[in-house]
Amino acid sequence: MITLKRTTSDNPDFEKLVVQLDAYLRILDGDDHEFYAQFNKSSALKNALIAYENETPVGIGAYKEFENASEMKRMYVLPEHRGKGIATQILIELETWAKEEGYTISLLETGFMQKDAIALYTKLGYQRIENFGQYVGVDNSICMKKTLK
Repeated sequence: MITLKRTTSDNPDFEKLVVQLDAYLRILDGDDHEFYAQFNKSSALKNALIAYENETPVGIGAYKEFENASEMKRMYVLPEHRGKGIATQILIELETWAKEEGYTISLLETGFMQKDAIALYTKLGYQRIENFGQYVGVDNSICMKKTLK
């Protein structure tokens, strides 16, 4: 059974999974990793979420404000727990939380190599948009947007 816990980025379980996420992204991003890493600092995220399976942390996600929208960040599920719908649960809960805080738009950025992530976001109603913020002009970035209802 999956349970979701709202927390902050200084939660030790969140921090442990961020280390694994960063190692995974280092492989996917290759030479571009340092560029992306500067925008993915997890410290001081006040809206972080941890997915637990039988009290074991198996996935994370978070959001922060970006120009009056919620920007989804740090989405990750341990490889051995993928395919169970955990990322879907995390993202839906983050969207719910963002709506509770008054956000009506959700934005995100992902790498073009993250095919599973792009498929998930598309399935959940995100549409590709022009790159925003620090991702303008970055060919490897895919930016997406969803109106929260």
